[in-house]
Amino acid sequence: MKICVTASSEGLDAPMDSRFARAPFIVIVDSETGEAETTANEAVSAGHGAGTQAAQTVSRLGAEILLTAHCGPKAFEVLAAAKVKVFGIGGGTVAEAVDAWKAGKLEEMENSDSSAGWAG
Repeated sequence: MKICVTASSEGLDAPMDSRFARAPFIVIVDSETGEAETTANEAVSAGHGAGTQAAQTVSRLGAEILLTAHCGPKAFEVLAAAKVKVFGIGGGTVAEAVDAWKAGKLEEMENSDSSAGWAG
């Protein structure tokens, strides 16, 4: 299973970034092999629609799970349509976030946690 984690730099040891749409990097971790692939988040520089663009990237990369602290309503809607489950976590490294998800310590978000225009 592919797990997406929002990050402030590259790799498993990268600190998580609490923002979804404006996180500089998206790290995709294979839950079975532990291999990680980092992609620059092109939505960072978007004037409008960053959440939608980032959600489309996550879906395109094949992630089934997203680990992040904040997910706006438009991004959440796109992720839900793509059947990507969103789990809230507020900090740590990418590896720690994945470990917390594997251990069942994270709760799935049932809807977005912020209103449109949340700037982080």
